[in-house]
Amino acid sequence: MTLDTHRIEQLLHDGVQAKVYPGAVWAAGDATESTASGAVGLLDPNQPDQPMRLNTIFDVASLTKILAVWSTIGTLIEDGKLQLDQPLGNFWPEVGGHPLGQTTAHHLLTHTAGLPLRANLKNLYGTDAQDIRDGVLHETLHRPPGEAVEYTDRAALVLGYLAEYISGQRLDQLAHTRIWQPLGMTETTFGPLAASANERCAPTELDETTELHLKGTAHDFSARLLVGICGIAGVFSTLDNITTFLRYMLDPATTADRPGFGPFWVKESLRPHTGDLTPVRGLFWHPAPGTDPAVDDIWVHYGFTGTGMWISPSQGRWAALLTNKLYYTRDRQPLTDVRNAFRAATFC
Repeated sequence: MTLDTHRIEQLLHDGVQAKVYPGAVWAAGDATESTASGAVGLLDPNQPDQPMRLNTIFDVASLTKILAVWSTIGTLIEDGKLQLDQPLGNFWPEVGGHPLGQTTAHHLLTHTAGLPLRANLKNLYGTDAQDIRDGVLHETLHRPPGEAVEYTDRAALVLGYLAEYISGQRLDQLAHTRIWQPLGMTETTFGPLAASANERCAPTELDETTELHLKGTAHDFSARLLVGICGIAGVFSTLDNITTFLRYMLDPATTADRPGFGPFWVKESLRPHTGDLTPVRGLFWHPAPGTDPAVDDIWVHYGFTGTGMWISPSQGRWAALLTNKLYYTRDRQPLTDVRNAFRAATFC
């Protein structure tokens, strides 16, 4: 497939002009390389001499769920340390005898566990990390497991705790040693960022307490509450690191020092797992809006700050679009329109 890079660049420039985001970086490619990439707009509208660059560091928000949680859960599955359909209460003492104990990793990965949908962790459980962990692992379910597909950040938070329990490592350490370091993702890390890296970081939403835009500190409140490290959000990364991750997903054999997850986990995750329930979900991935997974085979994951990545095993292609749209607004529709047009321009 030959990309119409002019069409993509114009689309993204139009987004800058319409103040959908201050700037954006993008890339598309296959298992061996990035076939095209670009950067548009500014890092920060208040600093017109600083353009958005390909090496900009982004708060990737919910892409944390893929880069840190989905990938490390994959290592545990392929290592034989976790079974998708085994009730959590059968082997995890912290949830034994509690409602969460009847759910499975499969329920969590497909958002069918029946977890609470929206609730402020601080209001419920305070600010102590252990109290929050105990509260989340012991709380009442919203509905019986397997009854409905309902997206909730709680699923990633619980899976992060589960990965820590099984591995005996903190989530940031596990992701670094099993995924990021072997792949050479040297600029992927949980925040807050060091001062040297913060200079290249794209600012996000205005912090009303400081009257400054957040930069180098996770936008997600739960991540900040848990000192930057949780399964929901908190990871910072670059376009190069994310494209490395996506290339690896298409062909793990191309990496000599292979992480723990491989072709089985990728193939298993990028297919429907929700049966007759809607919306269709894979394992933490979902079909790109406006596509049919059986025909188009294009899977996506988004981040609230304005990030997104797409992958299609059957087409052998991937794409990534990173923006800091949250600098301007929480309104999702303008970026949704850009994302859908970008996906249409980068896949058959």
